[in-house]
Amino acid sequence: MRWVATLLAAALPVTGHAQIPSGPPAVGVVRAEKKAITETSEFVGRIQATDRVALVARVTAFLEQRLFTEGTEINKGDLLYVLEQPPFQADLVAKQATVQQMQAQLANATIAYNRATSLLKTPAGQQSTVDDSRATMLSDAAQLQNAQAQVQQSQINLNYTEIRAPISGKIGRTSVTIGNVVSPSSGVLTTIVSQDPMYAVFPVALRAELDLRDRYADKGGVNAVVIKLRLPNGKIYGQTGKLTFIDNTVSATTDTIILRGTIPNPPIGAGTMNGSPVRELTDGEFVTVLIEGIQPVEVLAIPRAAVLSDQQGDYVYTVDAQNKVAQTRITVGQSTPTMASITGGLTEGETVVVDGIQRVRPGIQVAPGPASPTPTAPKAGQ
Repeated sequence: MRWVATLLAAALPVTGHAQIPSGPPAVGVVRAEKKAITETSEFVGRIQATDRVALVARVTAFLEQRLFTEGTEINKGDLLYVLEQPPFQADLVAKQATVQQMQAQLANATIAYNRATSLLKTPAGQQSTVDDSRATMLSDAAQLQNAQAQVQQSQINLNYTEIRAPISGKIGRTSVTIGNVVSPSSGVLTTIVSQDPMYAVFPVALRAELDLRDRYADKGGVNAVVIKLRLPNGKIYGQTGKLTFIDNTVSATTDTIILRGTIPNPPIGAGTMNGSPVRELTDGEFVTVLIEGIQPVEVLAIPRAAVLSDQQGDYVYTVDAQNKVAQTRITVGQSTPTMASITGGLTEGETVVVDGIQRVRPGIQVAPGPASPTPTAPKAGQ
């Protein structure tokens, strides 16, 4: 039986500290090659109405009527407030009566002047009488002109008792209710902001603005880019806009310059609120502004996941013909969320590690294989 036990012991595997030598770590690699990508630059901006009006009273009177619903869209010329009108109507009638009185006096003075002039050709005429009547006629004419100006001013004040919308847009809350006295010193009654189109206003570092200018100078300048927006909820706004304004002054404190784009803000479907259409963009809203080139450009590109960074800058791990790893410093240009364009450090055809980066270090040998497919960027509106 001993020889059986010996044979069984010899047949069992040996357990202990012995280890099977491991091979080179497996990594996923891609070749650096030229691809057509759309260059994108992102900036933090704010939505701003193209027109904004703060309504104030132009005369002092009681507020009698408010003829709009707060938060709705109104049209240019709509009657919004009506102030107490009878005092202004009475003042206008009184000024018109003064005009009629002045007209009668002028007519009488004109007759007297003409009579004195005709008598001057006879022995009964005197030059002094002609001069006096002429002076009286001119004085009455001046008083009539002043009275007519007073009528015009009274008419203007009467018109001010009806406060109308100077622009079309969305009207805000009213700060004064019916029955209160309003005046030019009462402050803003309400505000109106236009709705379509909207401005996207965003500050840009001067260096970034110069880079944008140089990048698109030979491609049509501002006409070679479009503006897109990422809303606060992460959604890409469905409309595109154009860059329409670059400020003429750089901020001395932040070294930034203000850029402004114009973008449509149409109603969202057929939904309404208080009878007014619902729109995506709101005056004062924070957004992310994306400046994109209209035409894709051919650049040397690799997956963004392959790009690493340290205190010295960006780098990638490359694999040579002997499957040895090297750290290669690169310069990254404009990129997309999934692809990085390389402007320096790599040449077309070099092999770059994408998957298993945590398992490699410069100088070791690896077992390269195809990398996982690069995920596609989400489409606009998703």
